[in-house]
Amino acid sequence: MLEHFTPEDKEEEDNDYHKIARSRAREPVDTADDKCFTVEETRRVITSMDNKKAPGIDGITGEVYKSVFEIFPEYLTAMYNSCLNRGIFPKRWKTAKMIPIVKPGKENSDEPSKFRPISLLNVGGKVLEKMLINRINHQIYSHALMSGNQYGFMPHKEHCRRCYDR
Repeated sequence: MLEHFTPEDKEEEDNDYHKIARSRAREPVDTADDKCFTVEETRRVITSMDNKKAPGIDGITGEVYKSVFEIFPEYLTAMYNSCLNRGIFPKRWKTAKMIPIVKPGKENSDEPSKFRPISLLNVGGKVLEKMLINRINHQIYSHALMSGNQYGFMPHKEHCRRCYDR
């Protein structure tokens, strides 16, 4: 089942697009113009995390993470700023705990296609991801980089009236 959901990443099988992507990923990142995350920015993201979500491999829950932040807000903010300044997303935050969930009506099958995988990620990585997404969204909205006709995946944007009038 593991082989079905997480196939081996073989560099020698890369097409031209993937070769370029790997090459760019290995280049040093120049993030000198990025502003550091503030303690308040970090606080907003961490306090928005759901306490009831299952933890990743490290076992640290959102509730524990919030408690640690209350004691060491500058330390956690400095950790995220280090990731930002170095252009690094730590590998251990990319590692998921995968739980296969059987699809409804397929309970009597062992075939991998009858399951859907749930990936549980570490809270630390979720926080960094959300902080980066907030920065990207700020750039998109403050510089009007998104078409006004874009409605899907747009937070706080009402669907156009004509979509409901059809």
